[in-house]
Amino acid sequence: MNAIARQVARRRTFAIVSHPDAGKTTLTEKLLLLGGAIHVAGTVKARKAARYATSDWMEIEKQRGISVASSVMQFEYRGHVINLLDTPGHQDFSEDTYRVLTAVDAAVMVIDAAKGVEPQTLKLLEVCRARGTPVLTFVNKLDRDVRPPLELLDEIESALGMAAAPLTWPIGSGREFSGVLDLRTGERRRMRSPAHQEALEEAEMVREAATRFESAQYLAGLQTPVLFGSALNDFGVKEVLDALVDHAPAPASRRGGTREVAPDEGIFSGVVFKIQANMDPAHRDRVAFVRVCSGRFTRGMKLVICRSGRELRSSNAVTFLSQRRETADEAYAGDIIGIPNHGTIALGDTLTEGEPLQFGGLPSFAPELFRRVELATPMKAKQLRTGLRQLSEEGAIQIFTPHAGGAPVLAAVGALQFDVAAHRLEHEYGVQMRLLGAEYTVARWVSCPEAPELDRFFARNAHRIFHDAAGVPAYLAATTAELTVTQKYWPKIAFHRTREHTGLAQEAAA
Repeated sequence: MNAIARQVARRRTFAIVSHPDAGKTTLTEKLLLLGGAIHVAGTVKARKAARYATSDWMEIEKQRGISVASSVMQFEYRGHVINLLDTPGHQDFSEDTYRVLTAVDAAVMVIDAAKGVEPQTLKLLEVCRARGTPVLTFVNKLDRDVRPPLELLDEIESALGMAAAPLTWPIGSGREFSGVLDLRTGERRRMRSPAHQEALEEAEMVREAATRFESAQYLAGLQTPVLFGSALNDFGVKEVLDALVDHAPAPASRRGGTREVAPDEGIFSGVVFKIQANMDPAHRDRVAFVRVCSGRFTRGMKLVICRSGRELRSSNAVTFLSQRRETADEAYAGDIIGIPNHGTIALGDTLTEGEPLQFGGLPSFAPELFRRVELATPMKAKQLRTGLRQLSEEGAIQIFTPHAGGAPVLAAVGALQFDVAAHRLEHEYGVQMRLLGAEYTVARWVSCPEAPELDRFFARNAHRIFHDAAGVPAYLAATTAELTVTQKYWPKIAFHRTREHTGLAQEAAA
């Protein structure tokens, strides 16, 4: 095994996903504590004392106590390099979460033991299943009044569509929660004593009857290992991290357009899955988050943006612990590095040492909510244009400009995205605005292999044709019925629910 292959084998890159309030942020911080990356956890209760979650850095996150942006945190544990990607738990920020899931090799799904599998959990799971991403399930909050564990296990299997293989089993719950039984070894891991005999007997029964964990089934996405615990009480957290180190996959090969790119080959390649502006408002910076797909990155190496052919300076690349950064001297496949730039790098861009590769699979989703913008101060029109352009390039908000000219329309998958956009425009760009209602309720990107037919469609529907920030045409309808009628009368026009950020030609995807 060569030096690069040894480093790749040490990497574990995963995301933590959940429905809001399932305890994802608490679990994230306890994992960081366990890995020695932080020394004090800013729990939700501690927010009132001006301590915030390590993974929450936006001002609006501190004010509202929610996560609205994805964060990257790297630390070492048991001789492995752990790349943990924390994702927004709020349902309105699913689009950013979806993109983050394209950059990981595994996922930890956090489930509230009192609520079971919730809608947002299912949405995120569909993305994992579509990409073949292995999922480990952590059933959290066993220290509270919860549903019966057997019932939860059945729900996980039926809702997730995969076999649930418990690795541990809770001994009691709520005030009676005293620990877990390791179903593989029979070892009791106690939080307190004594354990209730009835709970122990149930755990032993499950040990004999439950689905046995099989690594191959997990890696194939056919089985989810299940662990029980209470992140708030630091119970079950170590087991989660140990399971990831022992069973989650190291970085694998990825399709780079014309060929398969192996993670341990000697040539560097990476893909941009996130753009974030103003992480440091004092410097008006803009950072491209790059998942290293192959080879070894070294500081100062010459990189090429495959989309444009432009050479890129990499001497200022960084690694992350949420908002804290350190200079990245080197990185390997599976790692996440940040490259500050001034708008030269776009979502979906592939970076290499010169070979024209292209990694795909970075989606935008058709928005469902629309607003028009009214400036409170007309003199700020230039700042508004700059702010909206940068926010749309990040993927924080979508912008559609009328084909026939006029003011742009803001669009989002979830309503909270508008609040975040307005807050960031005010605090990062000095622009105050009002969001007004718009007459649209549905959008579809459009394409047609016959250029004359597409031109005719544009001419006949000019009042409904818009272009997104990448210049891709879209049809915005007032109602779904209007969209249905339009599709019927224009059978040669393809209407798309998603669009992929390819970094080359920005094309819609069916």
